[in-house]
Amino acid sequence: MRIIGHGVDVARIEAIKRELDSPNKKWAEQFCSCAEREQADARPLDARYYAGRFAGKEAVAKALGTGFAGDITWRGIEILRRESGAPFVRLSDEVLELAERLGVTEWFISISHCRDITTASVIAMGD
Repeated sequence: MRIIGHGVDVARIEAIKRELDSPNKKWAEQFCSCAEREQADARPLDARYYAGRFAGKEAVAKALGTGFAGDITWRGIEILRRESGAPFVRLSDEVLELAERLGVTEWFISISHCRDITTASVIAMGD
């Protein structure tokens, strides 16, 4: 196995909370898949959950070496939870195609929270 890419990102939980609370926006619906929204924590912990998804998706895009450019979209990257609570990455559409072209066969992701900050680290691995 070899490392294909590594990405790190941080998000402010309060900034995500403001987006979620905005009466004019449907931030979670625009940013996250149905599966991600179904796994969200109940308020008030939902802002922390969504901040983790935001930072995780940013870190995946950085690990791919592209950021969010061209066909690389928020909805093409999902950060879901296993039954154990551990996060995992699931890709679709053009994001999946890019990862396959790069030779990514496995993802490692870690999400941490401290006060008002959430951080995510992602490693893209290949054979």
